[in-house]
Amino acid sequence: MSQESMETPPAAVQLMQIAWGYWNSQILRQAAEMGIADKFRPGESRRADDLAGEFGMHQGAFRRFMRTLTGMGLVKTVAPHTYELTELGEALRTGAPGNARSTTICLIGSFVAPAWQNLDYALQTNEPGLEKHYGKGLFEVIQETPGMPEMFSETMVGIHGQEPPAVAEAYDFSGIGTLVDVGGASGNMLGHVLSRHPHLKGVLYDLPHVVTDAPALLEKFGVADRVAIEGGSFFEGVPKGHDAYLMSHIIHDWDEQECATILGHCRDAMADDGRVLIVEMVIPENDDPHPGKVLDMMMLTGPGGAERTPSEYAELLAASGLRMTRVVPTGSAVSVVEAVKA
Repeated sequence: MSQESMETPPAAVQLMQIAWGYWNSQILRQAAEMGIADKFRPGESRRADDLAGEFGMHQGAFRRFMRTLTGMGLVKTVAPHTYELTELGEALRTGAPGNARSTTICLIGSFVAPAWQNLDYALQTNEPGLEKHYGKGLFEVIQETPGMPEMFSETMVGIHGQEPPAVAEAYDFSGIGTLVDVGGASGNMLGHVLSRHPHLKGVLYDLPHVVTDAPALLEKFGVADRVAIEGGSFFEGVPKGHDAYLMSHIIHDWDEQECATILGHCRDAMADDGRVLIVEMVIPENDDPHPGKVLDMMMLTGPGGAERTPSEYAELLAASGLRMTRVVPTGSAVSVVEAVKA
């Protein structure tokens, strides 16, 4: 038997491993939604039967659940039916660095499940499966669901938390005086970029209710005195006359027509020698595995947007009077697509 055959499972086993991942994710979802990590004080052990009582669960079933969590590495056994959180389990606490709990609930909980259940509809129509279920778009549903705007914001930081410092390091911002973060939410990306490049000034632009938490975060980054915060919709316009317009995970949310509106506003607003900087998971033109390929399916059936290849970005930008000049990879899953006026 060759070394390769010993290391690579049969094709059918590989498919089953992918399918099994769904079960694991649902167990993780249950633990996150229950807030089970929050039931442990640091260094404290808890009995499964006590936890079952607090959650109103069947003791026998809950013991099996906790045993399963040991196999996933979230807790460890310290005595019969008694457990402590592991380092992995600690990360599932509410508010822990990385926002894993909010991200898990938001990505695989009941809120987004209808999108995947309607993937066939999205493939048949090129329309969002989530919109078919709710009768309205993703972002409208988020705003109407109690607690979801805050959870969604935490999720975006959780998913993309490694990207802002990677973008700040990889892209050459030296020729830019003022950077507009279009749809920049609380200013996480802008804060990272400005803290690394002290010559830069910034404009944080997003809907008024979205930027309410920005002052505190920008103050934490130590860049508040270099940022102007403006409220508005990028579907209606963007601040005029600046050197560069950065959009991090904005363009992938929308279809070609909506992207044309956003990009057109940026083109009309920016200086003649200005730049558009699109931060996204740019899909490779080849068949190599890439997280953007899976995210693309979420974009299709969730908000109705798309992840794109370099050639697709070039075409999208050209339709709005922009010319793609380069794609800059970063030390994370995202790249920076740079464009200028055509």
